[in-house]
Formats: sequence, structure tokens, C-alpha cells
Amino acid sequence: MIQNAIYFAGEPVAQVAAVDWERAAEETMDPGAFGYIAGGAGAESTMRANLEAFERRRLRPRMLAGNRERDVSVDVLGTTSPAPFFLAPVGVLSIAHPDGELAAARAAAAEGIPYILSSAASHAIEEIAEAMGDAPRWFQLYWINDREVAASFVRRAEAAGYGAIVMTLDTLTLGWRPRDLRGAYLPFIKGEGCAQYFTDPVFRAKLEQSPEDDPLTAAATMLTTFPNLGLTWDDLAWLRDQTELPLLVKGVLTGQDAELARERGVDGICVSNHGGRQVDGAVASLDALVEVREAVGPDYPLLVDGGVRHGADVLKALCLGANAVLLGRPYAYGLAVAGQEGVQAVIRNLAAETDLTLALMGGRVARELDRTWIAESS
Repeated sequence: MIQNAIYFAGEPVAQVAAVDWERAAEETMDPGAFGYIAGGAGAESTMRANLEAFERRRLRPRMLAGNRERDVSVDVLGTTSPAPFFLAPVGVLSIAHPDGELAAARAAAAEGIPYILSSAASHAIEEIAEAMGDAPRWFQLYWINDREVAASFVRRAEAAGYGAIVMTLDTLTLGWRPRDLRGAYLPFIKGEGCAQYFTDPVFRAKLEQSPEDDPLTAAATMLTTFPNLGLTWDDLAWLRDQTELPLLVKGVLTGQDAELARERGVDGICVSNHGGRQVDGAVASLDALVEVREAVGPDYPLLVDGGVRHGADVLKALCLGANAVLLGRPYAYGLAVAGQEGVQAVIRNLAAETDLTLALMGGRVARELDRTWIAESS
């Protein structure tokens, strides 16, 4: 089993837990780049709340379960994964490692874990698709204020074999992020994270000069398309009409919003506070998951992200109603430390820890866990 390889490989392993990768990444990365990935909004209280929400829940192990064989696989809207997590859409990964999203996508494909590509990536939709072959992948969309470009992104993703569109709702403008503000760190102005735009025919047609000839103007033009605070729930009808792929929304934190999304033809929800990067003081994603699951019932597809660091976290989220979780910062740290190999190590470690924890708590099928496996601590 994978966990045995960790214990008995014969040599010390420098990075095993998520915190190990984070510390190593901080030592490896430029301070501004590390702060961009590691930081959050305001006082970063939402980031802390995400972690505390997992700490507050306790698993209730059951003994003598006869669970020699276990199943930790999941299926969400026709996309299967051998472990109950996907790689979350993390943008601008070129600031962590030169191979950026390309290395992360290749790692996900090698391990069979679905990968969600960000709109704010440093590698294009088609390049990632070519690197992944038939491996499962989704595309995350920031709904910018230029609908022609947004629609072009969706068409490109559909043509390149992506299995779903994940529309982010909570980042219609950037949050107040002190770590970035102190260092005046904005990677986009240097063209980092702009690949979807710079390779898009609709976007390029709007420029007087190509991004290759005038990258600064192209980057500035990309930034002007970003704020889009005028969007309303009624606008989702337009996006729903752009594709026949499953459509998910990411950033929902209340049962009321979950019901509004479902009423408008959304196929699934990612309960998320953007890793604490948008609203300081927002509710923890795991706490919101409980409310959202109660609102939409037992069968509606739900994912959750924010604060996932350990196998126990993955299983707690499943117990509370998630069909799968999204893993974000830990794999970005693995990327910074060791490129594709680092991402694969993070995936393998988390998958092994999840399976081992399921074994020790007496579970057999991870996707069948429910709230009877959870105790709330004060």
C-alpha cells in the first residue's frame, strides 16, 4: 500500500504532511509569490476559521468492522476519481514553478485525480488538454465583464475535452489582501496568469498589437475585463445557454444561494470561501457545507474546499455531505518544492492518509459516510 512505502522506503522523507510542504515552499519561493499563494483577505480570519472548522469536528471510529477492503473512489457528475478529492483551480502557478499548471495537470493525470484548470492560468486550455490526454479535467471560469471572451473560453474548454465548467461567483473583484498590498505584488501585470486571454482569438482581436508585441498593454487590457460586480442570478441563464457541459458554481456559502443556483439549472455547487482570500470574517466552508446540504437534499452534487490539509479532513467533509473535496494550497506548495513530482507526492500522501484513516475508523466506502460518524466538540 502507498502508506507502507512512506514508512519503509529506507530513507527519511522530508515532506509528508501539508505543513511540511508549506514550510519548504516558503524557503523555496520568492516572498511575494509565496505571500500571494499563502495569504488571505484582511486579518486572514476566514483562513483560520476554515482550519478550525475541521478541528472542531471529531470522527467517531467503529471497531471490528472487518474492513480489510475499502473503496475511497468518488464520482461527481460523471467524473470519477480514485480518491475523494480533485485538484482545485489555483491560478498563476507559474509563480510557484516555471512549469506551473502544466506540471500540476500532468501530476493529476498520472495519479488519475481530476484537475480543474483556472481561467487565471499561465498555460492555455488546449496546452493543458494535450498534456492530460484522456485524463479527467474541468475548467474554472471567472465571468469577466466581456461576455464575448467569456463565451470563447467556454467554447474552447468544451472543444478541448473538459468535463464541466466551474463558474466562480465570489471573485467578481479582488479582495483586500494585505500581503499582496504591502509588496505591491500583482503577477498579472507582468503577464503571469494571462495565458487563457493571450491565446484567445476573441481577446486578441480586440488588441491593437498582439500580446507578443505589447505584453504590458495586453495584460492591462485583461485586468480591465475583470471587475464584474453587476452580475445577478438572472445572468446565469446566459451562461447556462453557452454549453451543454455540466455547470457548477463555486463560492456558495448559504442554503438560500444554493437553492437559487439549483433553480437556474446549475448542476452542482462547490461550497467555498475562496480559501479565505475574498471576505475576511466569512463563515468557514465546512460550516456552510452543513447548511447547503440541508437546503439541497441528499442527492444534489456538492464539493467543498478551504482548509483541507489531512486525510481526516477529507473524510469529515464527506461525513458532512460533500461528494468530494477540492485540494488547493497543499499541491501548490508541492509544486513549488519539486514540480510535477512534488504535486504527485502531495496527491499520494493525501490519498494514502485518507485510506488509512478510513481503515482505522472502521469505514468501508468513503462516499457512504454520513453524519453519524461525526461528533461536534465545543
